[in-house]
Amino acid sequence: MTESPTGLSKSSGGPVVQPESSGPKRRDGNAALAVMRSSVGRNAGLVVALALLCAIGAITAGERFTNVDNAMTILRLAATIGVVSIGMTFVITGGGIDLSVGAILALSSVWCTTLATQQMAQDTHWIAMVGTALAVGAGCGLVNGLLIAYGGVVPFIATLAMLASARGLAEVISNRKTQIVTVEGFEEFFDGKVLGLPMQVWLFVLVAAVGWILLNRTTFGRRTLAVGGNPEAARLAGINVKRHTVMLYVLVGLCCGAAALMLVARTTTGSSTHGQLYELDAIAAVVIGGTLLSGGRGTIVGTVFGVLIFTTLTNVFTLNNRSISEQSLLKGAVIVVAVLLQQRFASRSNTS
Repeated sequence: MTESPTGLSKSSGGPVVQPESSGPKRRDGNAALAVMRSSVGRNAGLVVALALLCAIGAITAGERFTNVDNAMTILRLAATIGVVSIGMTFVITGGGIDLSVGAILALSSVWCTTLATQQMAQDTHWIAMVGTALAVGAGCGLVNGLLIAYGGVVPFIATLAMLASARGLAEVISNRKTQIVTVEGFEEFFDGKVLGLPMQVWLFVLVAAVGWILLNRTTFGRRTLAVGGNPEAARLAGINVKRHTVMLYVLVGLCCGAAALMLVARTTTGSSTHGQLYELDAIAAVVIGGTLLSGGRGTIVGTVFGVLIFTTLTNVFTLNNRSISEQSLLKGAVIVVAVLLQQRFASRSNTS
């Protein structure tokens, strides 16, 4: 007989008697943490948050919040910022950021509603306005991408410069005046209804579906995750990181052009003031949805829920006569909390 280090007797050839451990409890705790960090856990939390917001709106605003017209208003507002947020999801997942989305939207709205563009649309088809807005958005995204990927400019600085430049160019083109849309058929298409839902909502659903497929089921999506997670490893794996970065910013530019068309149809105007603070709303929706601000992980479904949460929050604040300053303050706080939670979960996963 020999004595084990734990003080328990054991025979030389018999089985070793192990003391009772807390292994199963730890495994249960790790399993619960894994579920919380998974897409299912994150999305479940977003659903609960959205339900709580709706409950608060119903309690504080009553019929004004629960009526069908208000629900349609929320969906229309969510559709416009939602399309921008889908593009922002790809950029942030790829390790970048874009502060110029609101300004690009404004420039696209102004350029596609100039007298020359509308005259061309009347002579041909309103699709000319669509092509103009998408081309302007993609062009601005291309400039951002080239400056960042090949010019070596930090994304924050490059897109901040685009924010100022695009907004300024929009003011010059419009002479700081609101441009009214007079093209027949344009508003009817983008602001019409299909199966009882506004066309803008269906466009948002289409963009979200295409974005989900692109991110989760294509090589482009896998490369986006790789570039955002570790650019050097992605380069060594044969991915053209610079070219892919440019493509990501062109993609978010296209989304801004599409959102500009939706906003122009809803307001029947093109203006250099469109898209104010859209960059804050888009980043907030993406981050609260579960996309890592540091890159390498993105979720389109989470972004959709994030957009609905922040749009509903804005609607509740508006119905209760709360100021825009209070809304911005709360949104900023939510972004900080979301990033802190992301960092906490990331540190736990690295140590587990």
